[in-house]
Amino acid sequence: MDIGFIGLGNMGAHMARRLIEAGHRVIVYDTRQEAIGNLAAKGAVAARSPQEVADMAELVMASLPTPDIVLKVATGPEGVIEGKKVRRFVDLSTTGAVMAQRIFKTLAERAIVQIDAPVSGGVVGAEKGTVAVMASGPRADVEAVEPALRVIGKFFYIGEKPGAGQTMKLCNNVLSAAGMAATSESILMGVKAGLDPQVMLDVINASSGRSTATEQKFPQVVVPRKFNQGFTAGLMLKDVNLFLSEAKALGLSSSVIEAVAAIFKLTCDELGPDKDMTQIVQPLEQRAGVEIRAPEA
Repeated sequence: MDIGFIGLGNMGAHMARRLIEAGHRVIVYDTRQEAIGNLAAKGAVAARSPQEVADMAELVMASLPTPDIVLKVATGPEGVIEGKKVRRFVDLSTTGAVMAQRIFKTLAERAIVQIDAPVSGGVVGAEKGTVAVMASGPRADVEAVEPALRVIGKFFYIGEKPGAGQTMKLCNNVLSAAGMAATSESILMGVKAGLDPQVMLDVINASSGRSTATEQKFPQVVVPRKFNQGFTAGLMLKDVNLFLSEAKALGLSSSVIEAVAAIFKLTCDELGPDKDMTQIVQPLEQRAGVEIRAPEA
């Protein structure tokens, strides 16, 4: 199958590589020439614009950082919408349901079906092909691209409604964000009181408080002070704010998630939005006067 792939960042490069290794002819584009070259060296076909990708493949996928960039790539000048061959556009990014519905309607005017299929599982999941793929759109069109999506990760069909996959992704990501924020405050309190953070994590992971934050992020990324989870604080704040926007539109209150957003905003304001999302512990550590790290031997 000929597959176009736009966006070769931390996640996209791995997903495109997996498609190449599965035997697909993959046409790639990114704003960074180095990223294109890395995939071309593995057998991908290089393109000069999203439109050129869409000129060469009926199926075009995108993995991009923000809703505005997805909108521009999909519907802007020299975008996917102007491609001669494209029939289906699969958005693996996180844009929120409102943007997904907007792009769906715009592409439909050119007989292009948009399928929103955001993924979750981090860089390691993208590398190993274990991310959760949350697809929504017309069932027949989703079924047509399902074999390719199964190369990327574990496939879930969320529903026919455009944007349903995006809503599912936001519901997942705010739980990840909340777990990271709550674990930061919990472990920090224990460390301030004199507890060993690794012992705390061992106990929590054998108890009811465990989460991906306690099982993976803290023992592997925070305690050893690596801060290399591979997902930025700015992107997590974007996802949390998208959730809050959709919840508000549905008439829901989200006081817990609003508090989580405040912690991620603090991180972005003080450290910068490009910092790793696990670094939300650092502004809290500064205020507490202690760090979450293994005690000296």
